Amino acid sequence: MSAKLDAQGTLRGFKRMAPVSLFVVAFGLAFGVAAIQHGLSSLETLLMSGLIFAGASQFAALELWGPTIPLTALVATTFAINARHLLMGASLYPWLRHLPPGQRYACLGVMSDSNWAMAVGDHQRGETNVGVLFGGGIALWTAWMLGTLLGVVFGSGISEPERFGLDVIMGCFLLAMLVGSKHKPSLALLLPWCVAGGAALLALYYLPPNAHVIVGALAGGLTGLLTPQTSPQKEA
Repeated sequence: MSAKLDAQGTLRGFKRMAPVSLFVVAFGLAFGVAAIQHGLSSLETLLMSGLIFAGASQFAALELWGPTIPLTALVATTFAINARHLLMGASLYPWLRHLPPGQRYACLGVMSDSNWAMAVGDHQRGETNVGVLFGGGIALWTAWMLGTLLGVVFGSGISEPERFGLDVIMGCFLLAMLVGSKHKPSLALLLPWCVAGGAALLALYYLPPNAHVIVGALAGGLTGLLTPQTSPQKEA
C-alpha cells in the first residue's frame, strides 16, 4: 500500500518517540560539553548538531579535531560510521517511494536508528502513515539540540567532565544499544562490536594519534558486512 504523511501522523510519531528522546538529551549534553572542551565555539557546536544530527560520527569528529584537521581521515571515519544509513534507507524504499520527493527526503533527513526501527515495524504491520519516521525524527532532533544547548551553556564551567561521568555517556549509550534487545544477542551482532573494540585498542597503542577512530569503525563495519546473517529463533 502507498505511504502517506500528514500532520496527525507526524504528531503521533512525535509522541511515540518522546520517551526515547529523553535519553537523547543526556547524550546531546555530553556532546556539547565535549565540543566546548575541544575548542569549538558555542555557535559551531550548535550548528554541527543542528545540521549534521549524527551523534556517533560527531563524537568521532571531535577525536580528530585540532589545529590541523586530517580531512581525509575525517571524511572516511564519518562515512564508515554512517554507512549503515545506506542500508536503512534502502530497507524503507518500498514504503517511501510513492511519497512526493520533498516529504521523502524530509523523512530521511531526520532518520536515526530509533525512529527507523519503529518505522520498519509499522511498515511490516501494513501501516500506511510514515509519521513515526518524520515525527519521531523531529522529536529526536529536538532532544539532541536541547541536550547540545545545555552542554554548551554548562560546558565552559565543567573543567573535568569525567567527574560527572560525561566522558562515558557515549560508551554507555552504545552498550545499551548492544544489550538492550529482549532477544539474546547473536554472533552477527556481537562479533562486529568486539572486532571494532579490539581493533581500536590496538590502533590506539600502535598507530598514530586518532587512527583508532577510523580503524575501529572500518573493522567493525567490514566484519558486520562479512558476517553471515542468521534469523532469530522463534521463542517457544
